[in-house]
Amino acid sequence: MANIIPFKAVRPTRDKVSLVASRAYDAYTAEQRDARLNTNPYSFLHIINPGYKFHKEISGKARYALVKNRYLEFKEEHIFVQDQTPSYYVYCIVDRDGQECNGIIAAASAEDYQNNIIKKHESTLAFREIIFKDYLKAVRFNAEPVLLTYPDNPKLKEIITQVKQDRADFEFTTTTKDTHYLWPVNNAVICNTIQAIFKAIPSVYIADGHHRCASSYMLYLEEKSKNNNHTGTENYNFFMTYLIPESDLRVYEFNRLVSDLNGLNPESFLIQLDTYFRIENRGNTPYKPSKPHHFSMYLNGDFYSLYLRKTAYTFKTALDQLDAYILYKTILKPILGISNLRQDKRITYSTGKNGFLDIKSKVDTGDYKVGFSMLAATTNQIKQIADEGLQMPPKSTYIEPKLRSGITIFEF
Repeated sequence: MANIIPFKAVRPTRDKVSLVASRAYDAYTAEQRDARLNTNPYSFLHIINPGYKFHKEISGKARYALVKNRYLEFKEEHIFVQDQTPSYYVYCIVDRDGQECNGIIAAASAEDYQNNIIKKHESTLAFREIIFKDYLKAVRFNAEPVLLTYPDNPKLKEIITQVKQDRADFEFTTTTKDTHYLWPVNNAVICNTIQAIFKAIPSVYIADGHHRCASSYMLYLEEKSKNNNHTGTENYNFFMTYLIPESDLRVYEFNRLVSDLNGLNPESFLIQLDTYFRIENRGNTPYKPSKPHHFSMYLNGDFYSLYLRKTAYTFKTALDQLDAYILYKTILKPILGISNLRQDKRITYSTGKNGFLDIKSKVDTGDYKVGFSMLAATTNQIKQIADEGLQMPPKSTYIEPKLRSGITIFEF
């Protein structure tokens, strides 16, 4: 039973929302960030990069305090205004290809994360959880919702469709040609219906934002322990989420690039691969996998198809079926010597949206020796792995939609 509640969002005014909204900080190059900061005084980047005002890099607790100050300035200047009534927020994104994603921005319960009602499929790093928990403790707001997905629900779809008949409160198009729409929903009857529908859903799944979930949960535990009058209704019991139906979730693969062959020459490397794979050299003809457990490899100027030998590999869990995990267990760890996928500097990743020719170009420069591509994981695979309490390797999925910061803000 998912506890998903409305909240009083802090939002940009209608005339400034397109100027405020920003991608995640790391999604920009340094040059792109500087251009936006130089030309747009309303960008949310001014809040999350407060050192720009002082022409210096500021980190740690000093940065957190300045983030809070910049945020308060945006409120004082009425760039941000808080809604007076708790609301759900129907949010629609239409990308440049016309694909729609429709969901609801709401507050989700940290206890649901604790009780595995909000299910995860990726591991998190303890030091990152602590850093972000300390950040949240200092700034006291969520500015980018965690992306959650739920089984398609006809009643929720009907409500969203009905709400969208009215003029959107926000409507703006980004430089990447995605158009965003937002409708506040504060009618008591509709809000009660939405809340009841989510309460009848046994589980929702984290699609993107595992560290933000974990950090919000850590903050909840800390705040709860300090509050002798804790009731469970305080804002720190919740964190901001964007909930979308599974049919609107788009999952892409991450390709792998490795900088060396762990002391092997190409011929010896291919011989080692033969233990687990049927290998076909396709020359200069690009190969894109069409089935699970088929892989594409680019090595020494040639494309290869690799087909997993089912007799040489045992499937016991949902994780064993995941192509990113198979690649790790059969090639990356035993042959290339990459045990720690998060910290080994020899491996890097490229989203499958870039295409496998992106892998070819990077290997051809000499920066990398080999590249691998695979099919994207399915939503069902993600759910099965989460249901079994297992965790995918890092960079197993590239999830869309990617959300903007600063459109709705949840204070606690």
